[in-house]
Amino acid sequence: MIEVIDKGVYLLDGEKFATDTTGLPAPAEAREATITYGILRAHDVDGSKGDAMRIKFDAMMSHDITYVGIIQTARASGLEKFPIPYAMTNCHNSLCAVGGTINEDDHVFGLSAAKKYGGIYVPANQAVIHQYAREMMVKCGNMILGSDSHTRYGSLGNMGVGEGGGELVKQLLNNTWDIKAPEVVLVWLEGAPRKGIGPHDVAISLVKAVFDSGFVKNKVLEFAGPGVKNLPIDFRNGIDIMTTETTCLSSIWVTDDEVRHHYEIHQRPEDYRELRPGKVAYYDGMIRIDLSKQEAMIALPFHPSNAYTIHELQADPERILREVEEDARKRFGDKIEIDLVGKVRDGKVYADQGIIAGCSGGTYDNLAEAASILKDQSVGNDYFTISAYPQSTPVYMATTRDGIATELLEAGVVIKPAFCGPCFGAGDVPANNGLSIRHTTRNFPNREGSKPGQGQISLVALMDARSIAATAANGGVITAATDVEYTNEHKPYEYDPKIYERRVFQGFKKENLDEELRYGPNIKDWPKMYPMQENMLLELAAVIHDPVTTTDELIPSGETSSYRSNPLKLSEFALSRRVPEYVGLCKRIQKEDLERREGNCPAKVVEVLAKVGAKAADTSFGSCVFANRPGDGSAREQAASCQKVLGGDANICYEYATKRYRSNCINWGIVPFTIDKDVEFDYQPGDYIFVPGLREAILGGKEEAMAKGIKADGTVTDIKLHFSPLTKDERQILADGCLMNYYAAQNKK
Repeated sequence: MIEVIDKGVYLLDGEKFATDTTGLPAPAEAREATITYGILRAHDVDGSKGDAMRIKFDAMMSHDITYVGIIQTARASGLEKFPIPYAMTNCHNSLCAVGGTINEDDHVFGLSAAKKYGGIYVPANQAVIHQYAREMMVKCGNMILGSDSHTRYGSLGNMGVGEGGGELVKQLLNNTWDIKAPEVVLVWLEGAPRKGIGPHDVAISLVKAVFDSGFVKNKVLEFAGPGVKNLPIDFRNGIDIMTTETTCLSSIWVTDDEVRHHYEIHQRPEDYRELRPGKVAYYDGMIRIDLSKQEAMIALPFHPSNAYTIHELQADPERILREVEEDARKRFGDKIEIDLVGKVRDGKVYADQGIIAGCSGGTYDNLAEAASILKDQSVGNDYFTISAYPQSTPVYMATTRDGIATELLEAGVVIKPAFCGPCFGAGDVPANNGLSIRHTTRNFPNREGSKPGQGQISLVALMDARSIAATAANGGVITAATDVEYTNEHKPYEYDPKIYERRVFQGFKKENLDEELRYGPNIKDWPKMYPMQENMLLELAAVIHDPVTTTDELIPSGETSSYRSNPLKLSEFALSRRVPEYVGLCKRIQKEDLERREGNCPAKVVEVLAKVGAKAADTSFGSCVFANRPGDGSAREQAASCQKVLGGDANICYEYATKRYRSNCINWGIVPFTIDKDVEFDYQPGDYIFVPGLREAILGGKEEAMAKGIKADGTVTDIKLHFSPLTKDERQILADGCLMNYYAAQNKK
């Protein structure tokens, strides 16, 4: 199905590959002919063709987990008004079922901010963030920055980038997104998918092919090839949104009449233009996908890359599910009792729940296909349940008018309004030991909402909406949609803008600075954060040797998201489902640092500093997290800011899973150290790392520092720490202690 080609290729006229490269431009020159570089260079304020890019975006997107913190940070940094269209959707905390008034307080704050600063406000349950962007914000050749990792609109000719809130703050203050010019990987599509194959099948296969190797990490995926024309827009969108799970930087596709039609039915034909590679375009690698050979897929816990064909699972279910059980026991130990093999009865695997939702699942085409499979069927009245979430009110209205909703309801599907909750544990949490099959974006550990610390475990497998519907029609027995007969007679999607015209507040360029921001009691300012001192002493508060540590483990999703506007309250949940003792250790370290700053340095800290010949007065003292590869998953900055609120000063790892998490660390004044991959990190919580002269090294342009590791038994060893690459601004942000301090210092000049 998928071939990964780990070498450069030249594409000629967007149609064929060069077999003889004699006389062709050098790779660096020919890379400029990609769609990717055409868009990036047009947004680079320096206007050069250098290796460093300083990007200004055309628009921004946030949802109600992130926009309060972004606006609060921007206000503290000198915000005057929103300089570009900034849409704030309310699709994450829209359930409003946890914490009394706090979620709706955030929504009221968001509307008041849109009125004050000139923003776009999308009320709760009107649309999930990325569907609103597709319907109302994208333009061919444009770039959108979003505070959500799945900010991907490449299939509509608009490059989308997901980053933490700090990067959006920079744009609000008319600064730039600074990156090294990225490599570009061509995704070459051939053939056409069979009936029963959907976008999640292709996306899961793509993630499986490239995630473990890091083949596309921080690169841009550019989709082209003869197979593109065989995919409807919703199919393309469904693949594109999942490119985030490959850890790529962004994505872009060629555009054609299908994309033109999207803009026409959304009454914005002027926003379409053709995008295609130039005459000779160079790509740093290639992924060839034969759509005609695509199988129905299932991604088992605990990652979208843990994928099998459904037929493979059906052929050997006990062995495969036992491997998942063993993985769960390694992660959670004796905290949980897992029985996934018990889902196998008479050789068949039974699911307990089906969910079709969010930016990847709740599309019109997915719901139409699912309804066609379930027409005149029943999901039954046993343990299996199924829910569907149309991804916007226009999509919901279209499913109602075309009878799709009727067919789903008659089969026993529960239809709910636009809401991202099932994707991150704020809705439809399965029962203990429940197996949920979902057309959503992620199936990370506990992302569905279970709490291993309380003896709970539930599990999520990702499948396409078509196979979920086939499973529902088969009484919960996991079934490939390619194995069932059905006919989809529903008409193509027809967009109706009336609900947006009546409900969405369109305030761009209509700012009213006299408008008062409306606060609730849970909306709090950021606590004081200190600039970096000459030396840095770190006490390890968490040491995690898992292959990958997700942002959901660094700061759990689900009901904790209700506290995203209260930094102190939210920080109480940091690492709570992975290292429960972390918060307590950090608070003790933070208290000791406060005593040091007040001239009362604790004897233990004095003793450690004496071993390395340092003084307490010029040495900061903070907590530190070590993880092999942290930061896979969500863009939300709270994975880093919660560490900072608790006195965190650094992360140490072998590599960062994503650029966005590393950027979040920098923007919150957390030094992003790495160590060489052949170095064994054998320190434990309670051990110390001392980094002499760090401030001078960072401001002086150095890229590494020699540090001392001090173990509990008093042993002192050398350890080399790297912190490259850092831009000049990033170095100053770290020295100042965080992005807010950096802007405060700039405003004083």
